[in-house]
Amino acid sequence: MFIKILTKEYKGEKYYYASLVENKRIDGKVVQTVKANLGAVTGEQIPYLKAAYAKKKPRLVYDED
Repeated sequence: MFIKILTKEYKGEKYYYASLVENKRIDGKVVQTVKANLGAVTGEQIPYLKAAYAKKKPRLVYDED
């Protein structure tokens, strides 16, 4: 499963909507199934949402030494 971000533009502004999506192979073709609509998100929230569902968890907070 992964996070899919849809971008809509309305009156010159961009809006982002997140969905939790699963890939399945049916009759030799890949089909994406939406498991949950997460709703509207901001541009700053996108990397954190993707990191939460990533197989390899990236480090999002860096220590300043």
